[in-house]
Amino acid sequence: MDIKEIQNLIKFVAKSGASEVKLEMEDIKITIKTGKDDRGESTTYVQQIPMGPAPVAQAPAPQVASQAPVTPAADENSKFITIKSPIIGTFYRKPSPDKPMFVEVGKTINEGDVLCVIEAMKLFNEIESEVSGKIIKILVDDSSPVEFDQPLFLVDPS
Repeated sequence: MDIKEIQNLIKFVAKSGASEVKLEMEDIKITIKTGKDDRGESTTYVQQIPMGPAPVAQAPAPQVASQAPVTPAADENSKFITIKSPIIGTFYRKPSPDKPMFVEVGKTINEGDVLCVIEAMKLFNEIESEVSGKIIKILVDDSSPVEFDQPLFLVDPS
């Protein structure tokens, strides 16, 4: 988790009105506490505890907060790219019940196209594609809960 993701998380927690949020992942543990001090000013405390070996330094890739992480799929689908959920929430394939689906299997997508929305704490987050290609498979049912980093779509980049 890089500093921009932590900053976005702090902003999200501050706007949500929650007083404390704890996030534990494989290699990191973050606690965010918000509240008012004696002068009535809002303060935010972040505690970051490394849980495993230090991460390998990489050149940061430009990324929009609402874009889904993309990783190559393993095994027989090695030529396909897996688009994963950037957040925990409820997965929706349509912007609203009376609107058409964002994408269908076989549809060609471009970088920046909205693929779905994920609802988290009553906020609907549009998930945009970071790659161009054709949707091969949709891995999650509409209105299903999704976890962070859960595969959502298989895309053929060719």
